[in-house]
Amino acid sequence: MSLASRTILRGGRIIDGTGAAAFPGEIVVANGLIVSVLPGEAARTSVPAEEAEVVDCSGLVIAPGFIDAHSHSDLKILENRTEKLLQGVTTEVVGNCGFSAYPAPEDPQRLREFANGILCGDDRWGWASASEYLESAAKSRVATAVSLAGHGSLRIRVAGNTTRALTGREMDSMRGLLQDALEQGAAGFSSGLMYAPGSGASPEELIALCRVVARRGGVYATHMRSYSASLMQAVEEQIAIAEASGCRLQISHLQAAGEEYWPLQPRALAAIEAASVRGVDVAFDAYPWLAGSTVLTQLLPQSALDGGMPRLLARLTNPQERERIAPLIKGEAHWDRVVITSVAFNEAFLVGKSVQEIAERRGTDPQNVVMDLLVEQQGNVNIVEHCQSIDNLRALLTHPLGIVITDGVYTRGRSHPRLYGTFPLLLGHFVRERKWLSPEEAVHKVTGRPAAVFNLGDRGRIAEGCVADLTIFDPDAIRTDAAYERPDVPPVGIQSVWRSGRRIVNAGQVAA
Repeated sequence: MSLASRTILRGGRIIDGTGAAAFPGEIVVANGLIVSVLPGEAARTSVPAEEAEVVDCSGLVIAPGFIDAHSHSDLKILENRTEKLLQGVTTEVVGNCGFSAYPAPEDPQRLREFANGILCGDDRWGWASASEYLESAAKSRVATAVSLAGHGSLRIRVAGNTTRALTGREMDSMRGLLQDALEQGAAGFSSGLMYAPGSGASPEELIALCRVVARRGGVYATHMRSYSASLMQAVEEQIAIAEASGCRLQISHLQAAGEEYWPLQPRALAAIEAASVRGVDVAFDAYPWLAGSTVLTQLLPQSALDGGMPRLLARLTNPQERERIAPLIKGEAHWDRVVITSVAFNEAFLVGKSVQEIAERRGTDPQNVVMDLLVEQQGNVNIVEHCQSIDNLRALLTHPLGIVITDGVYTRGRSHPRLYGTFPLLLGHFVRERKWLSPEEAVHKVTGRPAAVFNLGDRGRIAEGCVADLTIFDPDAIRTDAAYERPDVPPVGIQSVWRSGRRIVNAGQVAA
């Protein structure tokens, strides 16, 4: 190993990702790895400075590269999009909420129709297996991809976009496909139980699949059936699945959505804590924003999506079907808080408008607007929904079982600001200004803790032998100005980002 290939990071305060107190020190990096960590104000490696690149980190924090444990960048990571990288992310867990880019069926368009609204895809993608996808993702210049096999994608491969119960043969096929994915490098399995076809899965179906995951030591991440009126039933169902299967459980983007349901969140947390005490390996994640983002079709009864998008659009143009569907559209939604963020056509007239505004302008009711927009836009509508409580958010972000995520979804319109500024918001607003967490606690929730959940033993920590993924930031300056009205604003205060010992962001600029 040539001494000239070494980099010395000197003069900063090290937050090592374990939750331990920050300390001054020096880090030596070589061949993509951390080769030594020397604590102390006067720490000096034996490597002469003239034989290494020395980076002055005075006044800065050196942390492990951030891990986004719940991402939908499955396709965008291959396009080398830099929104996450600029906020310090070096590893992304993709394949969440039942949507993975594999295994594609014989006609990949069926998978695209299911997933394009979440993955912001086109008509040119689809991998037959986890190994093929991971091989492509490994070429990304912006992040390391950790992939979950999506339940919805698996179901479409074996049975198409149907919410019916699966046959024994179909279940055997799905278990085999999941086993293959895990053997090929998938870190676990995800479900999206508010999205067809996953919404049709019984607990028994999920238990059978989770047993496959448990045998491999993987993790089961779930977008549950409800985050509103049936939140408690949804949490209890997923805990029961974990107990019956022996699987590790990660509850995705936990929240109580809708003011009338805010009192349910403490009960949900109590149920998770009780399960943990009795030995269930359970955790959850949350994003530090009061609004969520999804596709407009999620507000429909998912039975309306049985058969995929063509069948949905046919139903929405049939007067009898519309009459049946309308009263089943989520009635708890506060329509002035459901804002259109992306459409296929007439963006200028719709993006940024609430469903209530559009209904008043058109002289109709919100349920008709939902159905009409889906027909007009051929199903391609994304929304932001303002629905959460600041007190509940604090409980989630500070809870010892919680991980902080972006849940960032790319759209062709106005994406949620969490795609651009989640981790700077956490470290600037919630750590420095509100003091909800210490810097060490916050960094742990986006480095060491998710690394442990997803079995990333060589990432998420600053320690000898770990991969030299590093994020260096100014604790006094880090922040985001990204907002719902103007989300695409780069963060402030991220000094540099390193992947495998190579500096790929410097002073807010991505290296060529």
